[in-house]
Order: sequence, then structure tokens, then C-alpha cells
Amino acid sequence: MRYQLLALSLLLAPLAPAEASDRFDGGRHGFSISLGFDAFPELVQVPGYPVYYAPRVAANYFFHDGLFWLFSDDRWYSSAWYDGPWDYVAPGYVPAFVLRVPVGYYRSPPRFFAGWHHDHAPRWGDHWGRDWSRHRSGWDRWDRHGDHRPAPLPAYQRHYAGGRYPRDLERQRVIRVEHGRRGSHDDGFRSRGDDGSRSRGRGSDDGFRSNGRVSDDGGGSRGRGGDDDARGRGRGGDEGGRHGGRDRGRGDDRGRD
Repeated sequence: MRYQLLALSLLLAPLAPAEASDRFDGGRHGFSISLGFDAFPELVQVPGYPVYYAPRVAANYFFHDGLFWLFSDDRWYSSAWYDGPWDYVAPGYVPAFVLRVPVGYYRSPPRFFAGWHHDHAPRWGDHWGRDWSRHRSGWDRWDRHGDHRPAPLPAYQRHYAGGRYPRDLERQRVIRVEHGRRGSHDDGFRSRGDDGSRSRGRGSDDGFRSNGRVSDDGGGSRGRGGDDDARGRGRGGDEGGRHGGRDRGRGDDRGRD
């Protein structure tokens, strides 16, 4: 009887909106998270923020400065492609503008959001504690009258849906590099400086940058794969820095924009 009850409880247990299965590196990188996509999702800019959200996706799904971001099961993930694979990102390395998105734009808000004002950013300091608040001091302050235009969406990814979606990291990297070489300015790629580096976007976080891969102590370290041109040593190929790639990563701005 005990085993029958255990089996029944497993069958009835609800699945999370986005269930992750780890494929690489002991739980840090290469998560496959099912979001039910069969095509590039509709993305709408959050008014006043250089961030997009997906109003028709039942997940906390965003796009900012060249990376897709997902908040699921109290963890942040990022990917250079709209349907992963995904990398875990420690709270100390999530871009400030992503953290600033108001509660009302989370399509699958966690329970601890209950009672928080829909037009305000989540109270991350209350949730993640004093150490995080000290490390990310000023994350919720910026010049709201500044020029915070978002980075362009990676429109080229619309051509890769269903069975054409590249699940292989190296294939993703090759596609990104190829589109980057075409010099398109409307596909999510930043313009290059004379030294070949990407210029900072108007809506990017200016200060702190993560090196990408999150080490066991929560710090940033070099990460898996990466198109050094777009995600900045991010996902998809050569062993570069994880989010340290596009614009040297997506870190917080320590209160500066």
C-alpha cells in the first residue's frame, strides 16, 4: 500500500511551468526547459524599459540586450537563442534592467510575489537577503528620463522553428556568426567598434559585468560555448565567458546606467 500511495503521489504531482533537465556541467549549464514553443514567440517591449516580455507565454520570459532570460523555480536562466538550451545565472549576475521589470509583466509569478505592487519591481532584496542587497546596491535606481532604447530582437531566429531549431550549441554559434558577418543591424547584433568589440547598447546596463559562468561560490567564471561576437563569450561555441560575452556580459550596473 505504501508503494501504491507513493506512485499515486508522483502521478498527481503538478509539473512546473518550465521544467529543466540538466545536460551539462553538473547542473549549471545546458538546461533543456520545455516552454512549448513551435515558433519564435511574440515579444512586446515593457513600457519605459529596454526589455521585452512575452505576453502569450505562460512563463517569466524576457529579452534584454541580446539575451533571452527566464525566471523559473526561483532561478534565473539565460540563453542566446529563444528556446535554449539555458544556463543558470546566479542572482548577483542578472542584469539590473531585467530585475527592474515590474511584477505585472511576470506571466507566471511565484508565490512570494503575492501582495507586491504590479507596477513596481519585485522586492529582490527582501527575497534574496542582505548579502545580495549589499552586492547589488542601487540596482533599482536609474535615470528614468535617459535614453533606454532596447537592443533589436534577433529576427533571424524566426527562420528556425520546429524541426529547424538548432539544439546543438555549435550549430547555434555558427548561425550567429554567419548572421553577424552579414552586418545586419536589425537582428539583435550590436555594431562593432574599430577593435572588433561590440559597442554598448543604449539600453544596456553600464556598470558591473558578469564573466558568465557561475562558479560554486556564486562568482562569475568562464563558461560554456559562446559566440564571442554576440553573446560575448556566451552560449553556442568556443569556451569563452558565459555572459561575459555580449558587451562583456550582462551584469548589474551597481546603480549606474
